[in-house]
Amino acid sequence: MSVLVIGIIILIIGIVSARPDSPLRTYKTIIRTVGVVVILIGFSIACVVQIEPGQVGVQKLFGKVNNNILESGLNIINPLVQVVTFDTRTENYTMSGVQDEGAKQGDDAIHVLSADGLEVVVDLTVLYKVVPSEAPRILKEVGTDYRNVIVRPICRTKIRDNAVYYDAVALYSTKRDEFQAKIFSSIEVNFKERGLLLEQLLVRNLTLPASVKASIESKINAEQDAQKMTFVLQKERQEAERKRVEAQGIADYQKILSTGLSDKLLQYEMIKAISASPNAKLIFMTNGKNLPVMVDSK
Repeated sequence: MSVLVIGIIILIIGIVSARPDSPLRTYKTIIRTVGVVVILIGFSIACVVQIEPGQVGVQKLFGKVNNNILESGLNIINPLVQVVTFDTRTENYTMSGVQDEGAKQGDDAIHVLSADGLEVVVDLTVLYKVVPSEAPRILKEVGTDYRNVIVRPICRTKIRDNAVYYDAVALYSTKRDEFQAKIFSSIEVNFKERGLLLEQLLVRNLTLPASVKASIESKINAEQDAQKMTFVLQKERQEAERKRVEAQGIADYQKILSTGLSDKLLQYEMIKAISASPNAKLIFMTNGKNLPVMVDSK
């Protein structure tokens, strides 16, 4: 557009230079020719607009928005049209209590009240994108600052609206996934009505009051101690069972010995044990009939 304006100015100078008293009268033809050429170049440039990948263009002329979007690449347009670009790639918006981590400076976490009246601090990241065909409607109804007009207030409101149905401890532990799914569904509907597509909702952190957190930790420690004691008792029972089986085995062994051993078997076992010794021995034993028995281990 600026080139077109420059060309018009040069053409006007060429027309003015045609006056008899103009010092540029000699160059009037050249100036007019240059002006016309610059106007043609400016007109050609103004008629072509390039849309980058991952973006769409919305045409606006004298306050009126054209519903036909411009796809990525080169597009031929009215040179008087103003093109507003929208990014259609995935965007993220983070609300966090950590300094410089979220979209806003300072503490931007969401403070909500649970069903039991306790304050829970939620860190949230929203992944969303603009629906390309809805870009003209967003420009007409919202403008280009849809992050602060749509994304931020809807997410904060829906989280507060849904948190009141859950106790603080449930939000922190057993109901966390259910809570995340519920707020995803409600935010998704509102985004869709306004031309945005919600891709993912990440509840990054849930911070409970210090007193509640201490109670949860005490409960967890007590459960761990109970599990440890259960293990110790189970181990002691197994050890007692092992000793009982061992004692029963010893008793059974002694019973077998007391009922099954004879004098001849004892003499045989004694002779076998002595004979196994490498030392030379000469032993006299009786055979029960007062008859000596000589055993030589050589």
